[in-house]
Amino acid sequence: MVIRGGKLVNVQSREVLDGWQVAVADGRFSYVGPDASHCIGPDTEVIEAEGRYMIPGLCDGHMHIESGMLTPAEFAAAVIPHGTTTMFTDPHEIANVLGLAGVRMMHDEALMQPVNIFTQMPSCAPSAPGLETTGYEIGPDDVAEAMTWPGIIGLGEMMNYPGVINGDPQMLAEMAATMVAGKTVGGHYASPDRGIPFHAYVAGGPADDHEGTAEGDAVARARQGMRSMLRLGSAWYDVESQITAITQKGLDPRNFILCTDDCHSGTLVNEGHMNRVVRHAIACGCDPLIALQMATVNTAAHFGLERELGSIAPGRRADVILTSDLNLIPIDVVIARGVTVARDGKITVDCPHYDWPDSARQTVRLGKTLAAADFEIAAPEGANAVKAKVIGVVENQAPTKALTAELPVVEGLVEAEGGVAQIALLERHRATGGVTNGFVSGFGYEGEMAIASTVAHDSHHMIVVGTSREMMAKAANRLGEVGGGITVWKDGAEIALVELPIAGLMSDSPAAQVAAKADAMVAAMASCGCVLNNAYMQHSLLALVVIPELRISDLGLVDVRTFEITDLFEDNA
Repeated sequence: MVIRGGKLVNVQSREVLDGWQVAVADGRFSYVGPDASHCIGPDTEVIEAEGRYMIPGLCDGHMHIESGMLTPAEFAAAVIPHGTTTMFTDPHEIANVLGLAGVRMMHDEALMQPVNIFTQMPSCAPSAPGLETTGYEIGPDDVAEAMTWPGIIGLGEMMNYPGVINGDPQMLAEMAATMVAGKTVGGHYASPDRGIPFHAYVAGGPADDHEGTAEGDAVARARQGMRSMLRLGSAWYDVESQITAITQKGLDPRNFILCTDDCHSGTLVNEGHMNRVVRHAIACGCDPLIALQMATVNTAAHFGLERELGSIAPGRRADVILTSDLNLIPIDVVIARGVTVARDGKITVDCPHYDWPDSARQTVRLGKTLAAADFEIAAPEGANAVKAKVIGVVENQAPTKALTAELPVVEGLVEAEGGVAQIALLERHRATGGVTNGFVSGFGYEGEMAIASTVAHDSHHMIVVGTSREMMAKAANRLGEVGGGITVWKDGAEIALVELPIAGLMSDSPAAQVAAKADAMVAAMASCGCVLNNAYMQHSLLALVVIPELRISDLGLVDVRTFEITDLFEDNA
């Protein structure tokens, strides 16, 4: 293949080279220069760029395929037309449900795809030992075994940052196994404290971090030798607040990487993937060539793959995009490993599926049929009202607020009102029948409704939020029937359902079909009064017991500021 008549975007030197040509042989760039005519023979495919820019295929430096509600094959099929040719994925969602076997399934399907999907071995299942119970646990032996697999690129985000800071032997052993294998340790430092704890965390070994939300976070990570990953997912808008470290403070951009972290199928189908992140970074004032570096060569170099991918240079995998505009990044043609994989927004290759076994499709075990009584919250004896601790949802951010609310007591039961809804976490891995009840605010739900989901980062039990205990029971039982997913109920009837039969997390249906159901789910949430942007993502993180301030788990209400189980009530109001 030879591509000519275009403008080469060289992310190594950060310049645009008009008229340069590119030759490809055996899936790799063989010549990149002003004249590739010597590479053209009778069997050469010649592509006329017609003045368009040739940019490297885009790389996502940190992401979870499961958040797209899709298997690796269908996720790849969804993002290839958007120009994503490389992904660094952490399947810790399925690790919590199916353990090492589930990670291997994700790893194997990833390697079947026509683009580059590298797998990071999950590090934290459970994410916070002692604060939650997962379907399976990951340990140092699992990490050491995974490091021998061909598609493993490193260790997934080290979410147990208190464990790293305090020298937890298991966390250190997992990072050591990764380093012995010569691979990269992923980071996750979700605390706002940039003092001694942060320095201790960096010393422990994590090489990157995507949990920053402010300019100071990005600066601190770069100064300590980490790669600062700036994310734009479906609900995380952390690029604009941090990219000023480059655009205003002038820090070296080679220490910064763009990523998505979590994107659901609706975002992928309707808005894009890494092309969306690059566009957003440019709209925030970033030089287009720097934004492209942050989505290509910076990412490749971080994972030790700069000689393998991330730039249009000899010897690298031939991943290249043709685009007519460096600011808006319309994706006209996508070439991966020397093969045209998408054209004009349509995929042109197959994305093979793994044969998912029954063990991956039968994972919702509630142990009983739920009733309204399972969601009753008894008040302290004799109380007419209570001061309850409430999880406060923050729009477009992963952290929550630890709030309180005075709630009335009716016939001995606490009633949610005034913008406060009930939340329940149902154990679904071991059929214990366990239900943890609490309160949440910020969704704006009204009337009688409930939403239930088996996507509940990271333990992936079932989260149910509602204003009616009867509706909460119906929603929970419905997901038990279909084997997992998301369901929305209003006024006694189901108004939306997204089936996720694989581990209760993913569908192997085409992305467009899943996205249509996800869009209907979002609309159903809005019809119940929800006004938040991408509120489903907020819902799915309510059990993430490693991000402050307040979360829920199968063991109780968790104060993530102190990493302790806390009582639901304060002193009686």
